[in-house]
Amino acid sequence: MAKLNALQEQLLKAGLAKKSKAAEAAREQEKARRGEAPSLAAEIQRETERARAEKVERDRALAATQKAEAHAKALRAQARQIIVDKHVPHGGDIEYRFAVDGAIRSLPVVEAQKKQLANGQLVIARLDEAFVLLPRIAADQVRQRVPEWIVLDHHAPDAPASTGNAEDDAYYAQFVVPDDLVW
Repeated sequence: MAKLNALQEQLLKAGLAKKSKAAEAAREQEKARRGEAPSLAAEIQRETERARAEKVERDRALAATQKAEAHAKALRAQARQIIVDKHVPHGGDIEYRFAVDGAIRSLPVVEAQKKQLANGQLVIARLDEAFVLLPRIAADQVRQRVPEWIVLDHHAPDAPASTGNAEDDAYYAQFVVPDDLVW
């Protein structure tokens, strides 16, 4: 049996501990001193390192998320500034109608602006709850930053030019759709 320390002996004499428990504790202490069993300090150190590594990983993920949000916010601010600086004043007696979010909206324009919208020189963009006209170059800059703010663009670069069937395209090419169609 391993030798008991003074405190263990006192606890045994007072009847507060059992002899078998005291002997077991003494054996574990002896093993820890000889290095046979993992010590409590080593286990605590491993647990601390694991917790530190988890915290570093959480911090890294949080920093990446915050960086992505800040980048998106900066892009939105740049797009907003481009819209504010480059918008074309509109107003006139012609209501130009377009579909947005499942609803038909209208924007008062003059005849020249209507033609520019139809041939793709002007684009309609969203600015908060309002809609503004933008020249093609400014619209492309906004599209690079926040593509969902471009509401109407008749010559969008991602618009499909063909249905994929050359026979159908050749047949429908004979029908001309008028540019001055008003609904």
